[in-house]
Amino acid sequence: MSELPTVVVVGRPNVGKSTLFNRIVGEQVAIVEDRPGVTRDRKESEAEWLGVEFRLVDTGGWLPGGTELDAKVSRQVEAAVRQADVVLFVVDGSVGVTEDDESVAQWLRRVKAPILLVVNKADNDRREHDRWEFLALGLGEPYPVSALHGRRAGDLLDEVVALLPGPPAPAGAEPAIGDGQDGQPLWKPGDQPPPRVAIVGRPNVGKSTLFNRLVGSDRSVVHDLAGTTRDAIDTLVDTPDGPIVFVDTAGMRRRSRIDDSAEYYSLIRALRAIDDADIALLVIDATEGVTGQDQRLAERIDAAGCPIVVMLNKWELLDDAETRAEVAAEVTRKLYFVGDAPVLKVSALTGKGVHKLRPVLQDAIAQYHRRVPTRDVNRVIADAQQRQPAGHGLRVLYALQGATDPPTFTLFVNRELPPTYLRYLERSIREAFEFGSTPIKLRVRKRNE
Repeated sequence: MSELPTVVVVGRPNVGKSTLFNRIVGEQVAIVEDRPGVTRDRKESEAEWLGVEFRLVDTGGWLPGGTELDAKVSRQVEAAVRQADVVLFVVDGSVGVTEDDESVAQWLRRVKAPILLVVNKADNDRREHDRWEFLALGLGEPYPVSALHGRRAGDLLDEVVALLPGPPAPAGAEPAIGDGQDGQPLWKPGDQPPPRVAIVGRPNVGKSTLFNRLVGSDRSVVHDLAGTTRDAIDTLVDTPDGPIVFVDTAGMRRRSRIDDSAEYYSLIRALRAIDDADIALLVIDATEGVTGQDQRLAERIDAAGCPIVVMLNKWELLDDAETRAEVAAEVTRKLYFVGDAPVLKVSALTGKGVHKLRPVLQDAIAQYHRRVPTRDVNRVIADAQQRQPAGHGLRVLYALQGATDPPTFTLFVNRELPPTYLRYLERSIREAFEFGSTPIKLRVRKRNE
């Protein structure tokens, strides 16, 4: 099945691009706030209109000048437009034509893809009439909409699907995701979904740099400014071991230190990414060591039942052997509760050590999805009880693995077991089946239940 056509939303900052994106997608996917610069990375989601499915891409505000960060955001916009089948150029109907609008229009006139000029915030008949001044941009008829209220959004989508290439996809058809090297889809709905690897950590520890290193392109905006990434960015990557979804997340600080609403919603998206992940890469700045916030993030990941791989980034900046030994010992001491979680010493900037992640990921993925035969589970439990009985007539009558992701075992007992004995049984299962650092859940059911 062919890849979905792409519709890209562009415009200067704060004209309502993300609001329009959410309106078309039908849910609150992109972060929206009434000030410029909230969206920085590209955000993609699938959308459908009249049975025609397409990929919708939200972008940051395109600016011809500005800061170094503005320039990087603009490069992201340009990269998205190069892959577009249709471009939605959004302007603010309540403000009129601005110099920045003219600069964007001048750039878009050189783009090969069809351009639809979208006059947003046309909330009433008078605003709709004012759209004609945007004819001066030289991009054809302006289409008035109110992304916030949905006014005339359907008329706009009628024009969008009419411009999309190829025959319309049949209603309800499921798209294949990505293309492999031989042109075959990487993954089709109905197959086992590719594993999701979330890259998490405090602000400015190098998460986006590592993300770009892993996916092989500047997919996320990288800048030495804390809090650059706002949305959780998903990218499906074809690896020698099969497709993997890498998720770049916003830097997470304590909620008491968050005084910005966009940053708060970024935190919520990052936490959701952890809950949805199969594996989490906890990125720690080696030059700062393990902070209290790093410990809290590790606890949050562990509570989600997600395997952890600790990435000590910026390792190349520690040129003293004694300092390196101190940082490694600090990881063992402060993150003791994550057990045997792998610890990789890497440089996301140069790529040194990143290649070691591949076998670690594959091992973690395999253990996370692993299912153990019931007879083997009962053999291990019986041996553990024989070596160390619970006492007072307490015992496990029967055990089985009820679920994976993470491996979850149900123990049927005659009476409630003390927590210390449950930890002993968990350790016995982990060691017998070599689960490594993968979290294991035990559910206890009494015989009369």
